[in-house]
Amino acid sequence: MTNHGFDKSLRLLNSSDYKTVFDDATLKVSNPNILILARANDKGHPRLGLVVAKKNAKLAVQRNRIKRIARESFRLQQDQMGNLDTIVLTRKGIDQLDNATLQQMFSQLWYQLQKKAKRQMAPKQERSDSRS
Repeated sequence: MTNHGFDKSLRLLNSSDYKTVFDDATLKVSNPNILILARANDKGHPRLGLVVAKKNAKLAVQRNRIKRIARESFRLQQDQMGNLDTIVLTRKGIDQLDNATLQQMFSQLWYQLQKKAKRQMAPKQERSDSRS
């Protein structure tokens, strides 16, 4: 059975980690309420960073709810995420969504991100195979 924990190794912890993803994001998926930026890392596991702005979710309880749902959905998907550093950014109106809608949105966005990551990695593998 795989470990589905969410310890410190699965988080972007400092500003340089965030800056690296913001500056070099190679993957982007979004919907009207959420934007996810991602890039490959050399850590051997995925990592998550969250940016839930006060202007998009006024109350702390709303921001915490959104972050909790984002972390939980990431935790359940981490086995399929590969070696990606991801940042979840919220947009206006996210505080109006209920928990079930948020969970569905995150699941859909993680799936789209996984598909894009596989597509991006496939050409690199084909190129290296053709050189052999």
